[in-house]
Amino acid sequence: MASIAFSSLAKKATLSDGTTYGYVVVAARAAKPTFLLLHGYPSSSYDWRHQISSLSAAGFGVIAPDLLGYGGTDKPQDVASYRLKSMSSHMADILDLEGVSRCIAVGHDWGCGLLSRLATYIPHRLVGIVLISVGYVEPGMPWDIDAFNKLTEETFGYATYGYWPWHNTEEAVKDCDDHPASAFTLIYAANAKDWKVNLAPVGAAKQYVREGRVDALPSWYNLSEYTTRDRIMASGYKGPMSWYKAAMRGVNNADEAAISQEDRFCKVPTLLIVSDEDYVTRAEIQVMKCKEWCPDLRIENLLGCGHWIQLERPEELQRLLEGFAAEVTSSVPKT
Repeated sequence: MASIAFSSLAKKATLSDGTTYGYVVVAARAAKPTFLLLHGYPSSSYDWRHQISSLSAAGFGVIAPDLLGYGGTDKPQDVASYRLKSMSSHMADILDLEGVSRCIAVGHDWGCGLLSRLATYIPHRLVGIVLISVGYVEPGMPWDIDAFNKLTEETFGYATYGYWPWHNTEEAVKDCDDHPASAFTLIYAANAKDWKVNLAPVGAAKQYVREGRVDALPSWYNLSEYTTRDRIMASGYKGPMSWYKAAMRGVNNADEAAISQEDRFCKVPTLLIVSDEDYVTRAEIQVMKCKEWCPDLRIENLLGCGHWIQLERPEELQRLLEGFAAEVTSSVPKT
């Protein structure tokens, strides 16, 4: 959580609906823009540690929340609390508290799901968006996981979202809480190709965790960092897995049914960053989706890199973020 990993930069705030968030904040210097960093699963603001350091050192503002269910932020027990519309309002509240009128918002993994809805609900607060590993998720997208797994098995030879049905159970929460080291090396795999065997196929992730299997730490996540993350994740997996449950159980359906066809498209400048060794959120699918729904699109594909781009390639990501910031802020006021 922000207070454990970044004690001198951490804040806590209770927002307009009573929800309390923990987050990291660094003010921008020299009229540079602020980056809003939205982490994925099963993560926290801590997985942006390289970017918090490098962006702030370059003079950019940074706001990196622990998202709902994680770290120093509230962890509602009710899956219905994990509405993307209400969480979008939370992000707007945090921007207001920090006096940031517009930002460049960056998402990774499930953070891209929330980022996609920021582009829907509060586009006026965004100078541009950066989607990392996961592409734009259009409002009203059907979460038919069985159909998606059938399609990817036919296309790639294995189901890429085979772990999702397990994540839709309370047993998955208990399994990961009982075997946190297994859950970590399953998701933060040292060998990216292991996801094709241990995570993606139906039933494979459940078996890996329940058996208590543990593999080596990746080269880009050392033991000290693992220990810090272990403290941050001490509250368990119920909140983090609620994001999956909310999607599969239709929590967002009513909100998104009210969105017009025109407003389903992303109307802000977009940078998609994918990698060729991500065997779950595969680059081919993310590129295809963004080309369909993001008219003002740039694409970067990192070779020899897995899913955790911000951890595996921090210097390269910094270069891409700085370049995108220069492009999208060249003709707008900086905040």
